[in-house]
Amino acid sequence: MNEIPEPYVKANQVGIVLFVIIASLFREPYVLLLLWMIQITGLIFGKNIFVILAKPFLKVDSSPRQAKELQRFNNVLAVIFLTGSLLGFLVQVNWLGYGFSWMLGLAAFAAICGYCVGCTIYFQFKQYKARAQRRL
Repeated sequence: MNEIPEPYVKANQVGIVLFVIIASLFREPYVLLLLWMIQITGLIFGKNIFVILAKPFLKVDSSPRQAKELQRFNNVLAVIFLTGSLLGFLVQVNWLGYGFSWMLGLAAFAAICGYCVGCTIYFQFKQYKARAQRRL
């Protein structure tokens, strides 16, 4: 199956936003470490804890689908931003740690609202790649 039901994608986005908010409110970077672990597990094994927890409450029979390749790309971006955030906290530059996490949280919130930043980046990357191949 090369597509993922949209409610599963939204469950992950809501989980990201909630974890970023909780980490910021309680000033607890370990919440972001847990989020990183959830996202990396999804990337490696294709199983996302947020989706597993939300699955019993979601109707996916006739829901729109999203490309699995695109969601994997977005997941990679999430892991990159969370890694940047955790590295910021590791070197004790908290504003950098929170900055990376807030950028991810805002991107996930925008996706919930209907605009996917990762999708735009993915599209531009594909266009660039196609132009580069035409030049060869």
